Amino acid sequence: MHLYNLTLQPPTAVTQAIVGNFSGVRQQEIIISRGTRLELLRPDVQTGKITTVLAHDVFGSIRSLAAFRLTGGTKDYAIVGSDSGRLVILEYDPKTNSFIKLHQETYGKSGARRIVPGQHLATDPKGRSVMVSAMEKAKLVYILNRDPAANLTISSPLEAHKNAAIIHHIVGLDVGFENPMYAALEVDYTDSDQDPTGEAFNNAEKMLTFYELDLGLNHVVRKWSEPTDPRANLLVQVPGGQLASSEKFDGPSGVLVCCEDHIIYRHMDAPQHRVPIPRRKHPLEDKERGLLIVAAVMHKMKARKPLLGGAFFFLLQSEEGDLYKVTIEHEDEEVRSLKIKYFDTVPVASSLCILKSGFLFVASEFGNHYLYQFQKLGDDDVESEFSSTSYKSFGMASPDAPLPRAYFRPRTLENLLLAEEMESLDPIVDARVLNLLPNSDIPQIFTVCGRGPRSTFRMLRHGLDVEETVSSDLPGIPNAVWTTKIKEEDPYDSYIILSFVNGTLVLSIGETIEEVQDTGFLSSAPTLAVQQIGSDALLQVHPHGIRHVLADRRVNEWKVPPGKTIVCATTNKRQVVVALSSAELVYFELDLEGQLNEYQDRKAMGSTVMAMSVGEVPEGRQRTPYLAVGCEDQTVRIVSLDPESTLDTISLQALTSPPSAICIADMLDASINKGQPTMFVNIGLQNGVLLRTVLDPINGQLTDTRTRFLGTRPVRLVRVSVQKNPSILALSSRSWLNYTHQHLMHFTPLIFENLDHAWSFSAELCPEGLIGIAGSVLRIFQIPKLGMKLKQDAMPLSYTPRKLISHPSQQLFYTIESDHRAYGEEVANQKLQELANHGQSIDREMVDLPPATFGRVKAPAGTWASCIRIIDPVQSVTVAVFPLDGNEAAFSVAVVPFRARDNELHLVVGTAADTFLSPRSCASGYLRTYRITDEGRNIELLHKTETDDVPMALLAFQGRLVAGVGKSLRLYDMGKKKLLRKVENKSFPSAIITLNTQGSRIIVGDMQESIFFAVYKSPENRMLIFADDTSPRWITATTMVDYTTVACGDKFGNVFVNRLATADSAQVDDDPTGAGILHEKGQFMGAPHKTKMIAHFHVGDIITSIHKVSLVAGGREVLLYSGLHGTIGILVPFVSKEDVDFISTLEQHMRTEQLSLVGRDHLSWRGYYTPVKGVVDGDLCEMFARLAPQKQSTIAGELDRTVGEVLKKLDQLRVTASGF
Repeated sequence: MHLYNLTLQPPTAVTQAIVGNFSGVRQQEIIISRGTRLELLRPDVQTGKITTVLAHDVFGSIRSLAAFRLTGGTKDYAIVGSDSGRLVILEYDPKTNSFIKLHQETYGKSGARRIVPGQHLATDPKGRSVMVSAMEKAKLVYILNRDPAANLTISSPLEAHKNAAIIHHIVGLDVGFENPMYAALEVDYTDSDQDPTGEAFNNAEKMLTFYELDLGLNHVVRKWSEPTDPRANLLVQVPGGQLASSEKFDGPSGVLVCCEDHIIYRHMDAPQHRVPIPRRKHPLEDKERGLLIVAAVMHKMKARKPLLGGAFFFLLQSEEGDLYKVTIEHEDEEVRSLKIKYFDTVPVASSLCILKSGFLFVASEFGNHYLYQFQKLGDDDVESEFSSTSYKSFGMASPDAPLPRAYFRPRTLENLLLAEEMESLDPIVDARVLNLLPNSDIPQIFTVCGRGPRSTFRMLRHGLDVEETVSSDLPGIPNAVWTTKIKEEDPYDSYIILSFVNGTLVLSIGETIEEVQDTGFLSSAPTLAVQQIGSDALLQVHPHGIRHVLADRRVNEWKVPPGKTIVCATTNKRQVVVALSSAELVYFELDLEGQLNEYQDRKAMGSTVMAMSVGEVPEGRQRTPYLAVGCEDQTVRIVSLDPESTLDTISLQALTSPPSAICIADMLDASINKGQPTMFVNIGLQNGVLLRTVLDPINGQLTDTRTRFLGTRPVRLVRVSVQKNPSILALSSRSWLNYTHQHLMHFTPLIFENLDHAWSFSAELCPEGLIGIAGSVLRIFQIPKLGMKLKQDAMPLSYTPRKLISHPSQQLFYTIESDHRAYGEEVANQKLQELANHGQSIDREMVDLPPATFGRVKAPAGTWASCIRIIDPVQSVTVAVFPLDGNEAAFSVAVVPFRARDNELHLVVGTAADTFLSPRSCASGYLRTYRITDEGRNIELLHKTETDDVPMALLAFQGRLVAGVGKSLRLYDMGKKKLLRKVENKSFPSAIITLNTQGSRIIVGDMQESIFFAVYKSPENRMLIFADDTSPRWITATTMVDYTTVACGDKFGNVFVNRLATADSAQVDDDPTGAGILHEKGQFMGAPHKTKMIAHFHVGDIITSIHKVSLVAGGREVLLYSGLHGTIGILVPFVSKEDVDFISTLEQHMRTEQLSLVGRDHLSWRGYYTPVKGVVDGDLCEMFARLAPQKQSTIAGELDRTVGEVLKKLDQLRVTASGF
């Protein structure tokens, strides 16, 4: 088996974000790490929209990210710490739109190891050095500088190791231009290791250590080390150092140490200041539970008066999502007070970034990411502020005792305003692939994502999102639409022209859209073409002639010779070509006086002309030299419009069907030409196929033809402009857009009603719009986000989703949701009632805060909130919700047709009461059996069956239920009072978490020990294990590829395929009672037979579901997987040996040419835990399009192909498998 791995949706989680002027202009950009991918985002200061400028797969795992700028420089660089054992410095080059690797310093082994640096990064604020540290022991410092040619240089590493020290966090201190210093939070574990009683562990001190890099002596010394709060988890740099222009200090320097419930200001030889972290005053709060700071950002404001130095503030975020504004009052280097106050509440972030333009970027830990705009800085509000001066000796009177608790009331946003939301699927907990939408020929992907009250159910559809601005009914059904300006220099369109069977309607665009009469257009005949021609004239082509309307409303008219009509026309700013019913071409060109002159000869084509196109006139030219003509004899000819060879046929291409539309457009495709746009001839056929060929601008030959099936109707093509780039709209039974995004060509369907006709549209309210006709409705719309392959429609859920299953015949989904440490609504209300009965006043406003924004109050461990939900995915609504009582949490679900009840459908939910996660235990497990009523829209509880462990996996099996309860596999049948256990097998090692079945065979996925093949032998009523895996695997998802083959995903980001030998499989099936299996000798302490691994690949994201589906109508089946970080990818089986050889050779070449940005070896990355086997990395192969032209030619030469053929093969592999 050979598979081709393709990522359809790259990961959407953001693990880290940094901000800086990476392109060197006065505009800040954000670089985000998505775990295995780097992206450069550019926020638009005016609109607040975020555009992705560059996205790059690094084929490695990014562990840390930092930005720095050399002293006096204007450009920021990015430093990346990864699992490659190398430190990499990247520069963004705006000219080529790519990251350039400036330095790659090797210091350790590859892999994310405990003592190999790369986990923490800290830079000196003046850009003079960087410290990179491991989790344990190792810290290295590199000095950064410039050479005489102003290039960045990096020194050899200087060591700052400390044995037996666990490093929690490091940060660079702001010391101005003194020797650079770094602060680290360290715990020494020497004593804890030696002490078996655990007392030393409990008394271990957490040290705040300052390291100084002596630039003169070129080495690192430990300058200062003092114990700090044992619960400290985060350090934040405080501004410091003197201003160059005066004696004033920027700030006091030092660090903020964020601890549980407190924040401490610390610096060498300076008094400490401590303030409490304000908490929410919720009546049900867990008093024992501390509060941690999880993200922090510091912002320096510009100095109002140059001598005073600028003010600065911190935004710290707690694990509840509340932002606190922290300020320090200081006089020179002396701190007077540390103050903290509540600011606003936003989703919990993995990174916070403040932009100088007044925006806050929140890279959420789970769910969508947000860009907020600062409305004010919270200086003048009524929030109570807590200052270190209110406490005895600045809050440090007794450092071990907590300060009195400070409280605040959360509220809706006051200081921030939401500007933009970036959709993110992270985390995908489960997914299903089905085609449920009416009139759709391809399946949709349904996912349940998120965590807690911000969870969502999402439907993903392949296509671009469309925003409609106007929809209005027309008096009849038009057969074409155009928009036009009146003068060339007009910014917006003035007229909409609609052509009907018997006439033409002209609408003017102003405050409103209304009909106008005196435009010079002929309204009594249908229109074939409209063009704003020359500098200020308009042109209309109708079946009986051409009208040239001049600026002063005079009309020059050219009439068709008697007995003939115009059947087809094409125009641009200076040229007009019309085809007559006698199959002749008539060519007109605009002279310098603005007159339209007919070329003396007419060209006979010999066959009826069906479609024609000329390109736009290139900048600074008189004309475009080529005309494409499609005729009924199934050919397309390229005809010259050059003065030397006017109307001569240059080249010809045969087609499989008569053409219905042709469009020539110059579009940038970096895979063909990096520097300038390529001239494409797009040919739409009557059978719904689109051909895209490249027109050679020198000799007019057609090369590199690609085909694509668009739909069942004849194709229409329109040249439009989307986001200032030329694009092509192709209309068939679906509408498609061909556009350039990040310099590469994309072809994506629009998720919109099918359009019959379209044109580009530009008005004040909608400068970058499109106008379309669907039947008799006029629609004006725009495409907000290019590059989005999957449109998401989200619907909120109450708790974290655990599983998603579909109803076998109705368009419904059942999900189970459960949250640990949360109160269900009923329990919360009971507890509040108890408090009220004891005379406590309940703050209703606090209790009724919306959970989606503010989260739920945290309950003690072992408390669960859980429910069963029925969803209608097409309407995107919840049909019904059934909360679970008795502190039960749902873990598994299945729809079972019980044979004992005439195959009536039942929903069985596996739950457990009073569950603890670590160590895993529960008071009791249950199988709740519900009867499905009302065509799947309702369920009613029949009975509960008690089990001795948590039922983690359920499956319908031969009219009964098979359940994985803890370590045992059981078969249940329906009974009156409860489910009846028929047979069980207790010989599984850890816990059963997945089940799949075909025939009487059950594939069992064990939590830690890979997969087992089990069989149920009904004559003897036995459940037997007959095969298992040779290597232990932490299984997360499985699916059967065929009767002997299973595809699995594991906890470490691998996907693999195991197969049982056909002979072994047949032997087990031929044994009617299972006696043979019972008496066969087990191998390696396990089952008698072993499965063989036939494919293995490291994806880099934890696989949460795998499905065997076909994504294209009539296409072959692929394995589609979803990953925790929001990844969606496919594994495509190769059809021929020739394809396997070709693509794997290309992959080998790409490994040497396209080196990883972070210096990770591609082969060892994809074979992280087990060497890669039988899988080719399609993401790497697709980067062939981005290589330099000479490299492309070299590789293609080695493969005995042209560059075009290689690109066409890659394109074909992706399109036939996924349609993307």
